[in-house]
Amino acid sequence: MSFKCGIVGLPNVGKSTLFNALTNSSKAQAANFPFCTIDPNIGIVPVPDERLDKLVEVSKSKKKINTTIEFVDIAGLVKGASKGEGLGNKFLSYIREVDAIIHMIRCFDSDDIQNVNSSVDPIRDLEIIETEMMLADLESIQKRLEKNNKKKVDEEQLKVIEITSDCINKSKDFQILHNQFEKKTLKQSGLLSLKPKIFVCNVDEASIVNGNQYTKAFINKFGEKNTLVVSADIENQINQLENEEKKNYMEMIGLKRTGLNILIQKGYNILELDTYFTSGLEESRAWTIQKNCTAPKAAGVIHTDFEKGFIRAETISYEDFVKNKGWTNSKTNGKMRVEGKDYIVKDGDILNFRFNT
Repeated sequence: MSFKCGIVGLPNVGKSTLFNALTNSSKAQAANFPFCTIDPNIGIVPVPDERLDKLVEVSKSKKKINTTIEFVDIAGLVKGASKGEGLGNKFLSYIREVDAIIHMIRCFDSDDIQNVNSSVDPIRDLEIIETEMMLADLESIQKRLEKNNKKKVDEEQLKVIEITSDCINKSKDFQILHNQFEKKTLKQSGLLSLKPKIFVCNVDEASIVNGNQYTKAFINKFGEKNTLVVSADIENQINQLENEEKKNYMEMIGLKRTGLNILIQKGYNILELDTYFTSGLEESRAWTIQKNCTAPKAAGVIHTDFEKGFIRAETISYEDFVKNKGWTNSKTNGKMRVEGKDYIVKDGDILNFRFNT
C-alpha cells in the first residue's frame, strides 16, 4: 500500500511549486495568478529509506524497489468554495479521496507574488480553508441524515456523522471522535474535517532555518508536531541538482534534511504507518503497512493469496540482518525467528512468507 496526500490552500501560496519539488518534476504549472491549477496534478514519489539501500548492498540485490507516496496538487480554495465560489465544490470532492491533507500556508512577504488577501496571516488563511471544509461536511451530513438516505447509513457511521455535526456546530474539538472511533471508521465517513492534517509553512530563503514572525505565531497556536517550515522555491531548486551539488547547496544554506524527507516522516507518524522489507538476490523492496499489523495482513500487502494461504513468516530484525550479512548467516546464528498468524510486524522487519495457494 502507499498513501495519498492532497496539497490544499488558498490560491497562489506555492502549492504547485511544492508539488514540483516533491515529485522532482515540472508536471504542475506554477504561475503568479490565482487558480493556476485547474485539474489536480498527481505524482507518485518513491519514499527514500537508507535502510533499503543497505539491504540492496547486503543481499547484492539486482533491483531496489521503494515504497511510494502519492501527492495530489489540488486547486486553490477560497472563502465561499463550499457554495461554489472560485472553483468550488469540484475541488472539495478531490480532497475526499486523500488519506491526509497537507495545508500549504503562505508565511512570507512579497510584492512580486499576488496574494488573495491584503495581508499575510497564516492563522486566518488556515481558518478560511478549514471553515470551507467544515461547511462542505455539514452539507454532506445533512443529506445523509435526510429521511430517505438515513436508512442507508449503518449505525456506527450514523454516530460518526451526528457527533461530527455537533462538533462543527458547537466548535468542539474533533479529538472527541478520534478518541471514540477507529481510524478506519473515520476514514470511511469521507468527512474532510476528520482527515489527518500536516501544516506546511512556506517561507522565503532567509527564514528556512529559524523561521519568521509568521511561522512562530502559527507554531505557537498549532504546535510543532504536525507542522514543518519549508521554502517550496528552494526545495524545487534542490531537487534539480545532482547528489553532490545538492549536498553542498544544502550545507551552504543550513538545511540538514529536505522537506520531502520531513514531510514523509510526519505523514507516516500521523497515519500510523510502518515499513517492512523483503530482501534477496533478485530484489530488495520496502512495503508500507499500518502500525500493529499482523503478519498475514502484511503478507496481503504483497498479494491477497499470501494472506489467504498464510502459514508462517520467517523474520529477522533489520539490525540483525545487516550485522549477520543476510539470510544465511542470520539463520545460522539463531537470529531468524518463525512467527505465526498473531505476530505483530515491527518497523524494519525483514520478512519471508510461507503460504499455500
